Amino acid sequence: MLKDPVIFRGRGAQLNTHNRFLKQVYVQEHPEVIDEPLTLEQRTQYFEETPKKLINKVDSPDIPLPYSMNPYQGCEHGCIYCYARNTHEYWNFSAGLDFERKIIIKKNAAEVLREELMKGSWKPEPIMLSGNTDCYQPVERKLGITRSMLEVLLSFRQPVAIITKNNLILRDLDLLSKMAKLKLVKVMISITTLDESLRQKLEPRTVTAAERLRVIRELSEAGIPTGVMNAPIIPGLNSTEIPAVLKEAAAAGAITAGFTIVRLNGKVSELFSDWLDRNYPEKKQKILNHIREAHGGKLADSRFGTRMKGEGKMIESISQLFSNSVHKYFGKNNRYDLDTSIFQRPGLVQMKLF
Repeated sequence: MLKDPVIFRGRGAQLNTHNRFLKQVYVQEHPEVIDEPLTLEQRTQYFEETPKKLINKVDSPDIPLPYSMNPYQGCEHGCIYCYARNTHEYWNFSAGLDFERKIIIKKNAAEVLREELMKGSWKPEPIMLSGNTDCYQPVERKLGITRSMLEVLLSFRQPVAIITKNNLILRDLDLLSKMAKLKLVKVMISITTLDESLRQKLEPRTVTAAERLRVIRELSEAGIPTGVMNAPIIPGLNSTEIPAVLKEAAAAGAITAGFTIVRLNGKVSELFSDWLDRNYPEKKQKILNHIREAHGGKLADSRFGTRMKGEGKMIESISQLFSNSVHKYFGKNNRYDLDTSIFQRPGLVQMKLF
């Protein structure tokens, strides 16, 4: 067991991994060669970015929607398993603590979105909001960038799918209700575990599972099609919770369910291994071996078709447990299609009136 298991309270990562794009590495040197923890800025810092493009084409058969957009890069939720951590290296930051404490905000996101939807080259297709990092992470409460994007989407009658694990989405119930009536929105709420002790370690700055179930209930009662994403499944850690998570989500009003298997791509493997040392040292090797078994002997798999679902006998067992739970609690895994036929460009609509 590590002497000091937690250095940075309320953070998932406890270190900054080296950025593969940088030649320099931050180290601490002491004249008496005494090892001391490197003092890093604890507060979350925000960096403003003004992108010229927001809608990204998704070239992956594993992702159900063809486009995605993200108002934030980096995420203060601090989920230790997050595959998006590696993208922070493109901003000259670390996938570790930097990912949670150095958040890039796109204040002009709504403006850029409007410009892109106005282009004649845009053919209406559903867009995923939060394909990379959570659009309802803590700073959204102050900035309201996601809400301004929803206002644009509604004015264009542009369909969107949202995935989040934050109850802040309930703030936008008014907009989401209007969009739902036009079949322009569906929401997936991510629930990784019902174990509050595990949640606090795994996803330190997220709301509790009880709160997420409340979100599912209130969204569903407002007529907004809502599902649960039981993800990621970490064999040996939360995999036995699948039936309980789906049961509670269905009781709350979820109409569909999905799951993915954890994949420790890039620097996430180093961060997750360190996290296991600090939190579950006695289970570390068993959990890592299970993950390797799910990905052909590796901690991550980049192959389309298997990278998010895994393979092998253990995965077959997990998949069967998930399927049986869906059948038991949902009856069938309902599909909800978004409507692209009513897309409009507001400015052009007004011009036609004259």
